Amino acid sequence: MLKSWRARFTVFTKNCVYCCCSRCTSNSDGHPSSSDGRASDDKDSPYHGQGKHIIVDRSVEPVPVPSHNFELDYTVLTQRGYYPDMLNKENQDTFCVRTCMQGDPNVHFFGVFDGHGQTGGQCADFVKRRLVENLLKESTLVDDPVKAYNAAFLATNDELHDSEIDDSMSGTTAITVLVVGDMLYVANVGDSRAVIAVKKGNQLVAEDLSCDQTPFRKDECERVKLEGARVLSVDQVEGLKDPTVQTWGDEETEGSDPPRLWVQNAMYPGTAFTRSVGDSLAEKIGVFAVPEIKTVKLTPDHPFFVVASDGVFEFLSSQTVVDMVDRNRQDACYTIARESYKLWLQHENRTDDVTLIIVHVEGLSNV
Repeated sequence: MLKSWRARFTVFTKNCVYCCCSRCTSNSDGHPSSSDGRASDDKDSPYHGQGKHIIVDRSVEPVPVPSHNFELDYTVLTQRGYYPDMLNKENQDTFCVRTCMQGDPNVHFFGVFDGHGQTGGQCADFVKRRLVENLLKESTLVDDPVKAYNAAFLATNDELHDSEIDDSMSGTTAITVLVVGDMLYVANVGDSRAVIAVKKGNQLVAEDLSCDQTPFRKDECERVKLEGARVLSVDQVEGLKDPTVQTWGDEETEGSDPPRLWVQNAMYPGTAFTRSVGDSLAEKIGVFAVPEIKTVKLTPDHPFFVVASDGVFEFLSSQTVVDMVDRNRQDACYTIARESYKLWLQHENRTDDVTLIIVHVEGLSNV
């Protein structure tokens, strides 16, 4: 059995003060470890027979929001992708859950970070730690979360540039949700996603809380072009297609040759996103760490929200993810990850890393 073929799973449901994790903890034989030691090898997984382990650590205590008399019950899963040419490739996704920000029981943070590039895992780990710490320093965190978010993202980006990590061609996306009482403040940099479920009559409808920042978006495409970026697919930059004719469609139907960002007269960096934390070379052509922030007031019609890396949504729509959570709350994280992996392998010979946080809103009323 090859250890390098193991898909690393970690699942948490806990009321903790600080839970930031990216790599599964391991015991002496390299297997991920957990408090209860349970593991299984799922026959439906692409890793069946290769020693995949699912680690579950659950707590019955939800996170209270006393100002509005409701609770948050969350579950987290992160799974390393399968790369047949790089069997030892690390999981570059990471996540962070921080409750009681600044000691306030009504302020809680949930974030997923998807690293990319040679040092992507290091970038994601660095950003998940420093972003939270920078938010904690902001005096406006509760009164003006938007201002606090902007300052914290830019400070974290500067710190990453100044660190020992080479982020010239590496960085991370960040999709984060700050709960302040009954308000959600969703800050997004990159192409990961947050989705909220909304009750509409007898239906549960998915509503995106973020918009992927890629060259598919006309506004983002024009913005980076003004900063000097060439926006071309790989086939175009390699001369296989006419670079003067836009050959890509929309993000849902494009397939494997999306538009990317390139400097003038060179074939780098080739980023398929227009915002990130890190990527210092891409900053010269308009890629920056300014978050797009959306504000939502929670109501009893919002039973849960999901924060996830793009590996989840590559072949699953937001509505499909919401439907899967609704059908199977107990095992939703695992069910979504398994379905995502299955679809990846139907379309390609590899999968992406997958990380998601599902947060259920319990007991919120209109009173």
